[in-house]
Amino acid sequence: MKSVGIAILASVLAPASAYLITGDTVNCRAGPGTNYAVKRTYSKGTDVTITCQTSGTSVQGHAIWDKTSHGCYVSDLYVETGSAGYVTGRCGTTTCVAPKSNQATVDLIAEFEGFEPNVYTDAAGYPTIGYGHLCNDATCSDVKYSIPLSQADGMRLLADDMARFERCITAMTHATLNLNQYGALVSWSFNMGCGAAETSTLIEWLNGGEDVNTVLAEELPRWVYAGGRVLQGLVRRRNAEIALAGAATDDGALPAC
Repeated sequence: MKSVGIAILASVLAPASAYLITGDTVNCRAGPGTNYAVKRTYSKGTDVTITCQTSGTSVQGHAIWDKTSHGCYVSDLYVETGSAGYVTGRCGTTTCVAPKSNQATVDLIAEFEGFEPNVYTDAAGYPTIGYGHLCNDATCSDVKYSIPLSQADGMRLLADDMARFERCITAMTHATLNLNQYGALVSWSFNMGCGAAETSTLIEWLNGGEDVNTVLAEELPRWVYAGGRVLQGLVRRRNAEIALAGAATDDGALPAC
């Protein structure tokens, strides 16, 4: 009796990590989203061990995904954890390396930003230089290249700036994108800002599994306003981004890991 009591006590104290699959046929994916590749399938009643949980594509209002001991992810909607919240530790925050934009994307951004070798004040009143680089102060002391900029240094500064937007698009987007679709998003976020992109319905629809080019064609034209009025320069840029996204390529971009 004593040994049985100890065994019961141990089972109560042990962390619960094995849970039943509740869906009839549940896909376990390479990442926490419906656009990731299916790695294996679980049948209803399968006992799975959850190693960690993370946020991902919302499935019927459930945005938590469970990583199983098989190394793939299942929507928490289909796992009987007894809670709508987190029941175990968060998955590690390994950062995917953002893909570099292709030349078509660089050319598009450079064309619409235009090149200025000296510091100037943009339409919003910010000190700017090169291909749309927003400076930290009136003298652009944050720029590591000699001013006035040579065009070559202007392109280097543009690459430095684009890297930030490549990282934010990679971090916020769970859809599968080719390099042209990715480039359209990089150009859009470069123009509108990462914060605006992250909270947009455009990214929401992409992460919800909608067709990429359909979403871009419908959502990008909404981003043509400044000061409450339509700017033709923004109309042209959005059209160019839609055209870039629709150009066929076999070069993949996302998911990056």
